[in-house]
Amino acid sequence: MRHPNILGRDQAVLFIVDVQERFREHIVGFDHLAANIATLVKAAAILDLPVIVTEQYPQGLGPTVEEIKSALDALAGFEYYEKNCFSGFSDPAICAYLNASGRKQVILTGIETHVCVNQTAHDLILKGYSVHLVMDAVSSRSEGNKRIGARKIETAGGVLTSVETALFEMLVESGTETFKAVQNLVK
Repeated sequence: MRHPNILGRDQAVLFIVDVQERFREHIVGFDHLAANIATLVKAAAILDLPVIVTEQYPQGLGPTVEEIKSALDALAGFEYYEKNCFSGFSDPAICAYLNASGRKQVILTGIETHVCVNQTAHDLILKGYSVHLVMDAVSSRSEGNKRIGARKIETAGGVLTSVETALFEMLVESGTETFKAVQNLVK
């Protein structure tokens, strides 16, 4: 048996919160964040992980950025939700989808760490999900707010991780075709 803080590809869901075009000019390290999330989406296709994408008020904030959209287009499918609440887990449809998946680990990415990501994480933790906050795939308008959001999530029971840590935890071993495919994404 593996430690519950170690991701398992049969238990994990990738959750992308509000990485929308209007945020691009205002978020610290936005291009790096978008590239890392696109890598996670490509890996999700290889590892057969469900993917959830939210957009906060897309009429005003625009669509999910192209870097991520093009990676999503290569997936067999993903769950997309528009929202107005800050928490991405406030929508009953998202709750029902996650519950029906039977998966209890959430790989959490997106923006802003101290607002929508933070409230999503807290709602997930409250409902018994293990939240893995991908620190190189979340951000805010300031580094300070990113740190505060991450600290709140960690204090509530979330696990801080990185793109590579999350992926290699789910791979478990090297030498397989799956390992080689995912490794090529992070080289």
